[in-house]
Formats: sequence, structure tokens, C-alpha cells
Amino acid sequence: FLEERAKSSTTSAVKKLIGLQPQTALVVDDEGNSRLLNVNEIHREEKVLVRPGGRIPVDGIVARGESYVDESMLTGEPIPVAKRSGAAVYAGTMNQNGALTIEVTAESGETLLSKIVAAVREAQGSKAPVQRIADAISKYFAFAIVCLAVVTFLLWFFLGNAVAAAVVCAVSVLVIACPCALGLATPTAITVGIGRAAENHILIKDAAVLETMCKVTAVVLDKTGTVTEGRPTVVEDEISPDATTEDLSVLLAMEEQSGHPLAKAVSDFLHGRGVSPASELNGFSAVAGKGVSAMSGEALYWCGNRQIAIDNGAVGASVNEQGGTVVLFGRGPAVLARFMLEDKVKASSAEAVALLRRKEIDVYLLTGDNAVSASKVAKEVGVAHYEAGVLPADKERFILELQQRGHVVAMVGDGINDSQALARADVSVAMGEGTDIAMETASVTLATSDLRLLATGIRLSKSTMRVVHENLFWAFIYNTIGIPFAAGLFGVMLDPMWASAAMAASSVTVVLNSLRLKWMKFEQEKNTK
Repeated sequence: FLEERAKSSTTSAVKKLIGLQPQTALVVDDEGNSRLLNVNEIHREEKVLVRPGGRIPVDGIVARGESYVDESMLTGEPIPVAKRSGAAVYAGTMNQNGALTIEVTAESGETLLSKIVAAVREAQGSKAPVQRIADAISKYFAFAIVCLAVVTFLLWFFLGNAVAAAVVCAVSVLVIACPCALGLATPTAITVGIGRAAENHILIKDAAVLETMCKVTAVVLDKTGTVTEGRPTVVEDEISPDATTEDLSVLLAMEEQSGHPLAKAVSDFLHGRGVSPASELNGFSAVAGKGVSAMSGEALYWCGNRQIAIDNGAVGASVNEQGGTVVLFGRGPAVLARFMLEDKVKASSAEAVALLRRKEIDVYLLTGDNAVSASKVAKEVGVAHYEAGVLPADKERFILELQQRGHVVAMVGDGINDSQALARADVSVAMGEGTDIAMETASVTLATSDLRLLATGIRLSKSTMRVVHENLFWAFIYNTIGIPFAAGLFGVMLDPMWASAAMAASSVTVVLNSLRLKWMKFEQEKNTK
């Protein structure tokens, strides 16, 4: 009961989020007919009309209309986001000044909100390693107490005391012993800690991760989308006279199939030039850490970094790197185009690195980008250790080397190329705006993609585990002193009623100590130095 009360009080913020999702929605068809339906009855590809000032009832894509949407209940960002045709919107967010027709992409139980709540509930029900130890002790605790009560009765009886006195002491031993405090010591604190993390837009998959986070001594950062905005733009282009319109159409088709931020930047650039994607594209392949390739007709096309150009025997694959990222495009051994891209560093990244270093955590930057770009970003955010031109397997190997040197490693990434490293790390952290595979591999997701949340999460995990250890210490001390006292070892006859009151007080103390986490301030940390 006490554990459920603690859990209930810590999921209040999540429950408020669920309460923000409308229960009904206005479904419209192409003829303009509308009907009001329960959100549970709405299916994918149906269209929903949301009027100004209304909450969006489903996850979907804007089919018609323009507006600003307040997404603060999901991201914590107070500034409304502009939405127009093709933009993604989420259940529970507030439409502000324009009517939106939304095509449903996720049904009621599959919305982002629903997934967040399900993940938090699952995490709160999981067990930390320290809890398994406490559970193992509790398993034998009851039997040991019964044996102690029998021994207490026999000792009092054979020492010449009345049977009633012996019974009182034995009953007091049974009553005062508190396996409840031992059993509640870990789960209540873990429940509160994971709940507080969710309130701060940090989604933790299970209790074991929370316990490991407090031990992190090294953080490895991916660059694109983690330290930088992940929305690079083309700032320079050099297209060969040999490149035909058909070649550029193939390039656009390839980049549209790639989920990489650099590919999106190139595709946006080509769209701006009026290029249309090729209709025929075969054998599309993403080469991890290098780029993409595909066949069109008899020709093999490729696009990516210098390494994929060299792999295809490209002539003139050298690049002029001046702090930006260079994307090369070619057909067979011929380089047809070069694009220089720049990706802004997030405003919070330097502060996040400073916060981690203040906690005496080593910070490393790994990127598949060129050395000049990596050096520029590392210097801007204050990372002393960085490596450029790193492939996914190299990231995994780097983390393994850190672990062999005794580090507990947290890896932060957002892309498919980070999935190997995320799986290898002790704590894997995905950015909320990253790819699905990164978030599935990760044990922690930063919903707002703000690196400062990692420092907040580590601080919260340390506080949570400190409370767990305090609870276990209290349970141990209470039973160590209380049981001998109830047995009359100190020459005092303890009334069973007082023993039961002490037992209840012990359990309540553990729960209240855990609830301290709810009242602690874990808002996004600021670097005060």
C-alpha cells in the first residue's frame, strides 16, 4: 500500500499529461462531412480537424492548414512551433491560431504520449540490482524472525519467567521485526526517482540503468544531432559540368531514402534548385559511417564522405575542408559534385560539457566527420578529447577500451551509426529527435534533445541511490536494535502494541525518506561557473 501511494504521488505529472489528451475528435472526409468520435475509434490515415485553441487528439501529419502549436507539455520549450503541410504533430499539444486538418499516423494507444507513460510505468516496475539483494535477504528474514521468536520464548521460559512474559517477548519480536522497511527501501526510492526523471523529460527504461548512471565516469558524445543541431545546411556547392540533370535526380532520390541529417540538407538544397527525384533507383544501400550507394540503369552512384569516394576509385576525391562537412557525389570513379555543409552547435552543448566536467566526468567527442570540422566543434564546446573519421565499429571499440581502463561509460547518440556504440556502453543515451533504432537501443532518452539533461539525470541518479542506501541503512539499524530490544535483551519488557507502532513507523520513515526526492529540485542544471 505504501509503495503504491509513493508511486501514485510520483506519476502525477505523467497523469496530467494523459489528462491533456482529448477523448474525442472531429473526423472529416474529403467531401467535407464530419463526425465526432472517441479517439479510440480513430484509425490511421483518417483525417481529424483541430480548430484554433483546441488540443490535438492524435499523432499525425498536417494535411491542410497552417498554425503554431504549443508543444511545451512534451518538450518543455515554451516557444510555439510553426506547423504547415507535412509537419508532424503530437497528441496533447495545443493548436493556437489556425485550423489544422491532420492525417492520423498513430492510433490512441500508440501515440508518443502513450509510449512515454508506458515506458515510465514499466521502468517503475523494474528492479535494480541492489533491490534483488534486499529481496533475497527479505526472503529468509521472516523465517529467521520466527526462529528468533521461538528462541526468545524458550530462553524467557527456562530462565524461570512466567509463560505470559515469555509469550509477550516472543510476540514483540514477531511484531517489531520489519521486513516491510527492507522491502520498501529500494522500490519506493526507484519509483520516485524514475518519476522525477520523467517530469524532467528524461525517460529511463529500467531501474538497473538508474543505478548505473550514478557511477558514470566517462561520457562519449556523437557530434551530429547530439552536440550540433542535426540540421546542417549547404553553404557551398561545386557541381561538375559533367553532371547531368539525370545525375542530380538520382542524387536526390538517394538522399531522400537516407535518414541522415546530411542527406536531408542535400535533398533540401536540390529541391530548392528545382531538381526532381529519379523514379528508377535500384540496390539502394547505406554504408555505415561512409554514405549511400545505388544503381540507376547500368551506372553505380554513390554519395557520402571521402572514404566512400575512395572505395569507388574516385578521381579527385580530395576535399578542401575549412571547418565544414564535405559531402561528395559521384558516378563510378567520377566525382560529379561537392557540397560544403555547416551544422550549428547547440546553444546548450558547451554548458552541458562544463557541467559534466564539474562532476569530474571525462568527456569525449567521436565523429565520422573530417578532422577540421571535429576540431572546430570540440573547441567550441570545450571537449579536449576528440576523434574524427570514426566508423561505427571504431566507436564501439573506443568505448570498450574506456571500459577496460575502468571507466563506466555513457554513450550519447542519435543515429543508426551510433547503435553499435549505444549497445556497448554501460549507459546508452538517445536524443529525443534521433532515429527510432537509436531510441530503441538506448536505455535513456532525453526527450528535449538537450545535453544538459544528461547532467541532471546523473545528479538525480546519485540522489536516488543515496536515498536507497539511507533506506537500507535505516532498515538494518532498526532491526539490529529493535529485535534485541523486543526480546528483552536490555532488561525492558516491550508491549506488543508499542512494537507494532515501531514497525509501522519504520515503514513510514522509509517511504517519507523516498518521497524527499519528489520535493528536491532537479530542474535543468545551469553552469554557474
